[in-house]
Amino acid sequence: MRATKRKKRILLPTVFYIGVVIIVGAFVFPFAWMVFSSLKPGVELMKIPPDWFSPPTILNYRNVFIQTAFLSRTLNSFIIAALTVGVGMILGLPAAYAIARYRHRILAVTILMTRMIPGISFLVPWFIIYRHLNLLDTYTGMVASHFVLTLPLIIWIMIGFFEDLSPEMEESARIDGCSKWQAFIKIALPLCRPGIATVAILSFIFSWNHFLFALILAGPNTNTLPTIVFQFITYEEIDFGGMYAAATLITAPIIILVMLIQNQFVEGLTMGGLKG
Repeated sequence: MRATKRKKRILLPTVFYIGVVIIVGAFVFPFAWMVFSSLKPGVELMKIPPDWFSPPTILNYRNVFIQTAFLSRTLNSFIIAALTVGVGMILGLPAAYAIARYRHRILAVTILMTRMIPGISFLVPWFIIYRHLNLLDTYTGMVASHFVLTLPLIIWIMIGFFEDLSPEMEESARIDGCSKWQAFIKIALPLCRPGIATVAILSFIFSWNHFLFALILAGPNTNTLPTIVFQFITYEEIDFGGMYAAATLITAPIIILVMLIQNQFVEGLTMGGLKG
């Protein structure tokens, strides 16, 4: 019996860590392969099996900066994503708070359904409306289109955080002379800071990475980073090295951002996962 128990104590942690390595590897491998391939010439990328020990090159990265307007599109992506998150927070946080406090379940489900509708279904109507309103190739048009991705996400996630707050704390603030708006600002928002950080970074990622809206609704003045990858696909060839390099440069800022605020991000996800 003792030997069996000892084997179980050894076997269970081993199986657990093997599972963790497999799961983490499944997520890390695509990014590692992308970085590895971005440092290889296009000819070597066609080799099967790949040449793992050939000398790396930065030619693909140089081509990204030479052949594309990388810096201006980086600025466009940052402006559009930042405005989308900022305005989305201004509109979404009060909406989520009101839905949570007044128990508007039907409205909450309706908001979730709008998030589930494929974004491509909005594309043709938006294009027609934007053309008549002269909103094509404008920051206003791009930010407004990204609200379909971010605003329902902000509202739906934050409803759960606001519902977990004890109403007694806000009632105490009201007794001390605070208005409903002041209780929301001074009590509810600080207590939901992990949730706010979580929805902010998720919204930023969705806006930063979205390709289809930028391809159709943007133009020379507002094109974003994801459209750069599309430039390496032509009728004559597909520059896989340039695509990998561009994808690596586009992904790197998001990884850095997540690492900078990972504590609050993980805390927010954990709190969200423990609700109910």
